[in-house]
Amino acid sequence: MTQGRAPRDAGERLFFVRVMRTGSTTLTRRMKQHLGDDAVYPARRHGGGVDAAVSVPALLSHWRAERGSIRAIAGHFPLATVELLDAPFTTLTILRDPVERTLSQLRRFRDVIPEYAGADLETIYEDPWRFHHNIHDHMVRMFSLRAEEVLADGMWARFEHTRDRLERAKERLESVDVVGIQERFDDLCEAVAQRFGWDLGEPLRAATTSGPPVDAAFRDRIANDNALDMELYEFACGLVERRAASR
Repeated sequence: MTQGRAPRDAGERLFFVRVMRTGSTTLTRRMKQHLGDDAVYPARRHGGGVDAAVSVPALLSHWRAERGSIRAIAGHFPLATVELLDAPFTTLTILRDPVERTLSQLRRFRDVIPEYAGADLETIYEDPWRFHHNIHDHMVRMFSLRAEEVLADGMWARFEHTRDRLERAKERLESVDVVGIQERFDDLCEAVAQRFGWDLGEPLRAATTSGPPVDAAFRDRIANDNALDMELYEFACGLVERRAASR
């Protein structure tokens, strides 16, 4: 857990970059316990489907109509999306070890997508659509995409898996006001509660997954395929430690 700048005022708005399978659903639900569902986008009135949580055009449309009532944005929107909103936001995110994040994502697919029922994790991993959209250097994607790139395809925009993209992701991650890692999730929740003066209620867990152990060869394969994410995660851990030491 780490905090950057001090809070500006009690009415500041929050932009939560929700990286998939990091505990972001749990934190969003706790935020809604304090703020109320209507104050956190996407809310039930927005349909509750995938489109509301990932479509940047849908977000911008709702923002124009409802900006007075939205206190926090907590969809799966890349960080650059905040540049498209004509208001100041405090930014927040959580990262997770890329291998564990990927395994959790694969288990989630198996739990909720009928076509994957009973499938082994490696079979799901090899689905080209899933690999591109939800796995391959997903965290670098969320922080390196530019505003013009997210307008059409949001977090699913294609990008080049290059060192330049990684360096941009590191630079953009360092600009985030509050950064946490999933392995210290409760510390992050406490930091958010203290920073904003929110009562997040009792700890809870949402959308969790579990399964039998995964062999080392598959873990190595995931790490190699997601080398940029591995390096970004190491950078995030160092950032957390540096900021904690400077307080």
